[in-house]
Amino acid sequence: MASAASAQEIASLPDSPVQGSSANDASITNRKDARTITLSIPAPRGSILDRNGKAIAVNRVAWQLGLQYEQFEKADRQFVIDWGRTRLEKAKLLVKDLKEPTDDELWNHYRERRWLPLLISTHLHEAEKKKIEPALTKGLILHPVYQRYYPEGDLAAHIIGYTGSVGKLPTGPINFNEPMWEESEGRAGLEMLFNKELTGQPGTKKLLYDEHGRKFPEEQPRRPRPGGTLVTTLNLEWQKHAEKVLKDKARRGAFVLIDVNTGEVLVMASRPSFDLNVFIPGISDKEKDALDKDPSSPLFGRAFQSKYPPGSCFKPFVALTALNNGQIDEDTTIYCPGAITLGNHTFHNHNKRAAGSINVIQALASSNNIWFGTVGMKLGANAFLGTARHFGFGEKSGLDLVGETAGTVPTNEWMMKVHKRGFKDGDDFNLSIGQGSLEVSPLQVAQAMAGIANGGVLPKLHLRMQVQDSYGRVVEQAVPERRNWLGIKPEHIQVVRHGMREVVDGGTGKAAELSFTELCGKTGTAQWNNNRNLAWFAGFLPYDEPRYAFAAVYEGSAGEKPSGGKNAAPIVKSFFEPLKAEFKEILAPAPKAVEIVDEDLAAKDGEGEAPEVTEDGVLRAQEVTPLDSEGTEKSDKTDKAGKPDKKGKKEKAEEVDEEEVPKALPVDPDEEETGDETETVPVD
Repeated sequence: MASAASAQEIASLPDSPVQGSSANDASITNRKDARTITLSIPAPRGSILDRNGKAIAVNRVAWQLGLQYEQFEKADRQFVIDWGRTRLEKAKLLVKDLKEPTDDELWNHYRERRWLPLLISTHLHEAEKKKIEPALTKGLILHPVYQRYYPEGDLAAHIIGYTGSVGKLPTGPINFNEPMWEESEGRAGLEMLFNKELTGQPGTKKLLYDEHGRKFPEEQPRRPRPGGTLVTTLNLEWQKHAEKVLKDKARRGAFVLIDVNTGEVLVMASRPSFDLNVFIPGISDKEKDALDKDPSSPLFGRAFQSKYPPGSCFKPFVALTALNNGQIDEDTTIYCPGAITLGNHTFHNHNKRAAGSINVIQALASSNNIWFGTVGMKLGANAFLGTARHFGFGEKSGLDLVGETAGTVPTNEWMMKVHKRGFKDGDDFNLSIGQGSLEVSPLQVAQAMAGIANGGVLPKLHLRMQVQDSYGRVVEQAVPERRNWLGIKPEHIQVVRHGMREVVDGGTGKAAELSFTELCGKTGTAQWNNNRNLAWFAGFLPYDEPRYAFAAVYEGSAGEKPSGGKNAAPIVKSFFEPLKAEFKEILAPAPKAVEIVDEDLAAKDGEGEAPEVTEDGVLRAQEVTPLDSEGTEKSDKTDKAGKPDKKGKKEKAEEVDEEEVPKALPVDPDEEETGDETETVPVD
């Protein structure tokens, strides 16, 4: 919002008022050149902030160069045009790209609107104003206006959106309550979705001129009231960091970070992006055409508008379905050769080598295509695709977004409509490894990972934290909500969590390993968009008490062969590791309460020693022996019957055969799944 000084500039027009008079006591009886004018002062638009109150979209004062006519005693058409042209020639020396009016426009403006400036430039910023202000001559003025401004330029551009002009200023006779400058409205993103909340209430200004064109002191019956404030869930610094990582690590890609408990979206970055300020106050046809034709599609928000095959990031949901349906348990092993042939099509394992008999944890860690394809065929596509829908795939998230994709999760009806048949074995195999007609967005994958992380509830996502009115009162407040009960048993979710931890601890995602916490993830690679390759890494952290879920996508260029382990996992590591100190503080367990003892207690009455006190008067913690129900001191050593062991001997821990504990297979991330199965392969 503009400062008080700026608002004063906005409210004033350059004229010399008639001293000792006002708009309220003037008369225009029998004075043909006198005018009473009531204008609307457009209100400053409300701000858009991050969760910590940092500015994402604000207002600033800009200026437009204007041609201000005088009241001429005797003025014919040619005189008025020549007077205007003389000033326009001087204006061309000050500002480039003037909106040069025609002779008719100059003459008509003088006849019908000479009391108001004829604006001839686009918005000028503070530096430009200071440069040209000393060179202004009589008849040229700088007219202050409110302008939308995005301090971070292209940051979160696809989410925030931009504003545009409601319409050009009117021409012809001055209308009652017409705006002093062009009003704006939201045209994309949050600016459009929350246009009503962000739009303020205009003020009113009354001007009166006598028959000589002299201005009486103006009246301002109503001051403009700013619009409300939208506080988002985004963390501006994390968003900025994520976009820098994407810029460094991927020419095209996306990264999403979600709080698994609240559903708040903290980061949603897409690359490449575009500078929102290019659209303010309006974008030229040349600039818009360049953005539209850019082959990297900077206007496309990859984080939530893209539809990608998920590749092996989909495998955890197949595993959850098989565990929950009783098809397998944690110890079930399946023999996995290097390839399997269905009909006339051969499906290869990620490294084309036999893996032997492996269980679900080992299959996740090594991203074994044969294991998941075999399990997928046993389950049938309808089973694991049903689980996928519970995790939010195939539907929009419900966030405040423009152009969000729902993705594609095929059904029997969809198969009949598109392929004129139902699911077959080849479809089951292909879909179970995240290929074929299955399409998802990075936002959906991050949300689904949040469901695994928090133990079986799909959180409702939030991008809006709160909306405040112009007085700072909270009129809307987001609260954590459940979107779906997932219906997955906790022990089965824990098995998949274990497998996803092994992905990072020596599996295909070890390039994402962090120095300060245990990260769980799943790599993915898929063919996409005319045989271009795509790399994924998605998961959550920390392993023990998950707090954040994420998804990263790396779009490969033509001819490039990226993989989740080589290209997407490093994006995640590069995001979290530099923020190590901040995340360690956030993820640290809450400090335990300290027992406070009255310092007047100098010593115990009876047996025992006096409590020990440090030099600064703090009582040292004392070991306390618990009491049983009869008040007798308990021992933490018990015999087989559960009674206190008076001898106090420690029992030897039961030995466990290490061969019985499943271990993940070590995997070279360079040999990760190739994702070469993208088409629907029907097999009878």
